Amino acid sequence: MFNALSGRKVLVTGHTGFCGSWLSRWLNRLGADVFGVSLAPKTHPNLFEQMEGWTTGNSYLFDLATPNRAADLFEKTKPEIVFHLAAQPLVRQSYADTPENWRSNVMGTVEVLEAIRRTDSVRAAVMITTDKVYENVERDTPYTETDRLGGKDPYSASKSACEMAITSYRDTIFDATRVLCASARGGNIIGGGDWSDDRLIPDIVRSLVNDAPLKLRNSSATRPWQHVLALCHGYLEIAAHLLKGDETAASAWNLGPVDNVSITTSEIIDLFGAHWQAPNVEFTSSPLHEAGLLALDSRKAIDQLGWRPGWATSDAIAKTAKWYQRFYQGIPASELIDQDIDAYMTALDQPG
Repeated sequence: MFNALSGRKVLVTGHTGFCGSWLSRWLNRLGADVFGVSLAPKTHPNLFEQMEGWTTGNSYLFDLATPNRAADLFEKTKPEIVFHLAAQPLVRQSYADTPENWRSNVMGTVEVLEAIRRTDSVRAAVMITTDKVYENVERDTPYTETDRLGGKDPYSASKSACEMAITSYRDTIFDATRVLCASARGGNIIGGGDWSDDRLIPDIVRSLVNDAPLKLRNSSATRPWQHVLALCHGYLEIAAHLLKGDETAASAWNLGPVDNVSITTSEIIDLFGAHWQAPNVEFTSSPLHEAGLLALDSRKAIDQLGWRPGWATSDAIAKTAKWYQRFYQGIPASELIDQDIDAYMTALDQPG
């Protein structure tokens, strides 16, 4: 499926993060020559420190928003494919340090785009943003790629600005005969190995491991939850199309759940508990704005890329619960990731 990626030199920004770790592992298994750049991981435990294959020769730890650091690294590594995942990814953290949120997300992205511009080896770039780039009016119908961008909270607004920067470089600066560039907008991802603060699944896991209450701000908030491998799958499909010279792939792509359902935080807690253990929930309030309803229309990716996630939302939750349960039973994280990648690839081969 992804033969075009085998043997290619690939640079993943944000490789120390949750999604970056899964994507890098999959790329290695596909036979790509993978390099990574990111800040050092902020949580303990974290997947980066448990993955084999990273050395001082292919892993670089620095702030991408620092002027010219990305360009220097691109010149050194000469990647053919770039997956840009590095970002400040948390809504609540964007309130705690708003200037750093904007610097990291917008200027970090601009520095990567400028490095792509200055590096002749790059042929394809997949720039990762979020489903929160849309001007969310809390409507019932899913958002399409042509809907208006916007964002009330600093995180959403900064990622919307990233989309504008990506479009600007793609449409007016990049030479499309050399490099094709796309953006990918995914929903809330779940899967084993995420220990970030202020995320539902990691908060559930911490409450179970520490035998402490789960403090829940909004039990009715609705999101399009999906497994991290579904998004990685989408990123790989986009990259493969770009490498083939498919200029129609050089655009924005929604990557939402296969079953096109959004479920509440309360429902995901119940489903998670059914496959491991239910946490003791305490309800709290928050003065910070967080969207309550958000869903994506992914028909464009399904119809034009041939992308369709291998697991439905219920499967993703079950896989995630079992991953953490087995991790805390002593199974190595790298082994658990490999098992899930194998199972996901098998699911993709199933009819329907």
